[in-house]
This record gives sequence, C-alpha cells and structure tokens, in this order.
Amino acid sequence: MDFHFDVCVVGGCGHVGLPLSISFADRGLSVCVYDINDHAIATVREGRMPFLEPGAEPVLQRVIGKTLEVASDPTLVSRSRIVVVIIGPPVDEHLNPTFHTIRRFFANLMPLLVDGQCVILRSTVYPGTTEKIGAMVRESGKKIHIAFCPERVAEGKAMEELTELPQIVSGCDERAADMAEGLFGKIAKSTIRMSPTEAELAKVFTNAWRYIQFATANQFFMIATDFGLDFHRIHDAMSRDYPRMAGIPTSGFAAGPCLFKDTMQLAAAASNTFYLGHSAMLVNEGLPNYLVQKLKQRYPLAEMTVGILGMAFKGESDDPRESLSYKLRKVLEYEASGVLCTDAYIEGPDFLPAPDVLRRSDLLILAAPHRAYRGLELPEGKPVVDIWNMYGRGAFPK
Repeated sequence: MDFHFDVCVVGGCGHVGLPLSISFADRGLSVCVYDINDHAIATVREGRMPFLEPGAEPVLQRVIGKTLEVASDPTLVSRSRIVVVIIGPPVDEHLNPTFHTIRRFFANLMPLLVDGQCVILRSTVYPGTTEKIGAMVRESGKKIHIAFCPERVAEGKAMEELTELPQIVSGCDERAADMAEGLFGKIAKSTIRMSPTEAELAKVFTNAWRYIQFATANQFFMIATDFGLDFHRIHDAMSRDYPRMAGIPTSGFAAGPCLFKDTMQLAAAASNTFYLGHSAMLVNEGLPNYLVQKLKQRYPLAEMTVGILGMAFKGESDDPRESLSYKLRKVLEYEASGVLCTDAYIEGPDFLPAPDVLRRSDLLILAAPHRAYRGLELPEGKPVVDIWNMYGRGAFPK
C-alpha cells in the first residue's frame, strides 16, 4: 500500500512527541501529528512551541506546513507507513501498572491501522507490554508490525539529544525492528538493537538508576544536615578533581513525570522486591517533609509566611508534573502561617510575581533552581533555604 505520510506521531504535541516529530520532519520525512489537544494543535500550527524546549521553535517554524502537518484527524493514522504511539505511563493512582489502559487504547486504535504498517511504542511501558500488544495485533488478524523504541532524552535537551544519543530499537519480529531502525537511523547518531523486553528493562533500569543516584545524594544531604554541616562543602571535597566521584549529583528535588513512576513500575515487575527503589522513593519523596521539620526546629514556622521560588519539577522547565514543590506547599500549608508561590515559567491561579513573594515572605525556599532566580535581590537578613546551593551559601542560612 502507498502511504501519504512516512510517520504519524500519536500524541505528538507533548514534551516527548513534538521534538521527535519536528526532528523527523527536519530530516525530510513526511510527518503528521495526531493529537486531541486543540489548543496545542493551534499553537503548533502557528509555529510556536506549547511548552519550553530550547532550540525547538526555529526548527518547528522551518517545517510546519511543509514536511509537518498537525491535526485532530484520526484518519492520519491510516495514511502513515509508521505510527509512533506516545501516551502517558500506564500506571494507576497508586503507581501500579495498568495494562487495561494500554489495551483499551490499542482497541480504539486498531480500526485505524492497516496492513503493512509498523507501530512503535515510544512511552515507557511495564516489561512485557510490547509482546502483549504484539499478541493482540496477531489475534486481530491484521498484518501490523509492533516495535518498542524507548524515549531517552531529558526535557530541555531533546533537540540535541535526539541526534547525539544512540537509539534503542526493538521489535516483535524482524520486519518491525528493521522498520524502526530505518526510521530512527534518520536522526540518531547510532542504533542499538535489542529484544522488546530487553529494551523495556533498559529504559526502566536507566530511570531507576538516576532516581537512586538522586536519593543517595539526598540521603547524604540529610545526614550532613543532621550533623549541623553543609553538605555542599562535603560534596565539593568528594568530587573536585576526583574522577571516581565525578558522577555524584548534588541534593535537590528528584521529581518529574518519569523517574518516580518508572522506579515503581520496576518494583512491581520485580514482585515488590526492588528494595533499593522503594528506599529511594522514601528518601526523595520525603525530602519536602524533612526540610519543613528542620525549619520548625530553627524558626517559629507557625507564625511565618513562607515563599516558594519555583514550582516546576526542575530548573529551566515549565513542566509541573510530579513536582515536589507542590508537595512542599502542602506540607507548609499545614505547618506555616501562609505560603506564597512563584515560578519563572509557570502561571498558576494563585501564583505571584517573584518580587511580591520576596517582599511578603518571612522565609524563602528555592525549590526549582531557574536561572532567572540567580539575579534576584534577596532581602537582607531574610532566611533563604537553598537545597541546590545555587547561591553558594549552603542549604540553610547560618
């Protein structure tokens, strides 16, 4: 069958799908995006990114209306040789894997699929999911090839990492793997071929490893703080000109839409025997409460208004998903007299401009280290808690 498009990216107006779509289109592939977010579609059609992703907008403006089409038209799926599927991690409110979510998604997608296509799962999935989807397709009688090619880039670095990092490719059959490798070979520096379950584990292992690394640094931070010491001075001594410790992170909120969820998916896949993962979760998710308890020991917190600088899940991001800043706010709303929030990139219904938060707060917490906060004129004598050590004064005021 002759297809009108080389690639259709389903859910392609989001943080994962849009950089990928415009990267394919910039390499000359005929690309369409099928999404149900009308606001995002309108924004992309205007050549504007609906979220912060450095370097993406000039490329989008180069390809939109030429090699890239964006619409809420489901028939785009049927007209594309390769269909890349991007949906949120299929987990429930308790972070348990929910295969029924992805089964229902594919049951709805199946009538749109035609023989000869390759469907590539791009989102992180529970180990074994790709093979289950392959079995569903075989049972349907359709001759469709199923592949899994995990997304590996970091938000804020997608445009460079899509081309600089090796891409893992896998398929339920050789044709699927060949088609996936041919597609990603257009943009990736190199490809690494694996079985679907190997590829699925490689993805969740990677995110769990990062999560454990952050938990280790945060645990060290807590121990040093309990000794009354500045962890960042110790971190500098450990890592400066010492290659064996070059990879140790500094302390900070370890959050976002991937690391925590994928660690819990791996724990479920290991029959809840992934003790390192559960321990990492207790440390990272417990950091906001730890900070507040330390502040209660130092200040009359119940009489103070606390200002939170940065509500995104990390610096230079406009993504609030799974941000621990919101957990910090909830704890402070219980313990403090008042809580004021601001962010350099996110507009919240109750957020204030940073100068107002600086002026009206009795105590400040730097939760997301946006570069915009480096130049703030911090009020003289006002305590600033800086777990990232962006200001170079340690986490807690002396």
